[in-house]
Amino acid sequence: MTRFHAFRIHNDDAGYRAGIEEIGTDALTPGEVLIKVAYSSVNYKDALAGTGKGKILRHYPLNGGIDVAGHVVASSDPAFKEGDAVLCTGSGLSETRDGGYAEYARLDARWTIPLPQGLGLRESMILGTAGFTAALALVHMLDNGQTPALGPIAVTGASGGVGQLAIDIFSRAGYAVHAISGKAAHFDFLKSLGAAECIDRHALAFSGKPMDSVRFGGALDNVGGAMLAGLLPLVAPYGNVAICGNAGGIAFDSTVMPFIIRGVNLLGVASAGTARPVRERVWQHLAGDWKPRHLERIATREATLDELPDVFARMLDGDSFGRTVVRVAGD
Repeated sequence: MTRFHAFRIHNDDAGYRAGIEEIGTDALTPGEVLIKVAYSSVNYKDALAGTGKGKILRHYPLNGGIDVAGHVVASSDPAFKEGDAVLCTGSGLSETRDGGYAEYARLDARWTIPLPQGLGLRESMILGTAGFTAALALVHMLDNGQTPALGPIAVTGASGGVGQLAIDIFSRAGYAVHAISGKAAHFDFLKSLGAAECIDRHALAFSGKPMDSVRFGGALDNVGGAMLAGLLPLVAPYGNVAICGNAGGIAFDSTVMPFIIRGVNLLGVASAGTARPVRERVWQHLAGDWKPRHLERIATREATLDELPDVFARMLDGDSFGRTVVRVAGD
């Protein structure tokens, strides 16, 4: 048994609390692959879990962190050997099993992905669940016939982590991207990532009509609510709207008209439980033809386990920008 440090979350008679503590590898949730963690990342879900502001964990205690990358220390699955570089995103991490905010993690072999050639461990965690979600949305859209010829892709919540990575990924894949954000001060940055046009969310006026003039070939929506309802009438015939967030609310008012007149497809993007073949396909794209050109610019902060509470507080206060990589041991 090896003892190590972990950012561990409790909820018991003493209340909800999280912080660095020392545990042993025997305390980790079961799995076939034990890794020494190099990097993790911070997602909004991590901030909710680490502060108790959201009901993320299914049982306690657990180590936080829904993303992890590192090197295999031991494996009972012959597909992995000591020293292999691997990654895992979602798949129950920091929800039903111990996550990546620790010096060691034990992973389920079914969801452990060998680090693809062309991608470093740190790069994989700049991407993390955010980049995986954006690329998974594009996979779903392609499988439903999305092409650049249909028109530009609207990316809502474009200043967030998923939004920034989506701009880079979609533009790399040959799509014109129109970034929609309420933070006009970031427009020059978003254009530097590949956005062909930036649209101020506050100045975006929706007509409220069931159908309107086509403006976008499709969309990746991180917002939901009124934003999603407003986008649907603007999408080209047989275009796709992939929805992966609900910052603007979980309900939206719309009509069937965009779906039955223009054949618009509304695609749900649920990254955490993605089947392994699709998961592998997405990571191959992210390491190859869709690899974002501006990962180091999007990674605006590198934090340690000790610094996580401050990172969470800033994120929940809306005072964060770009992606935060958590350096545990490094490459």
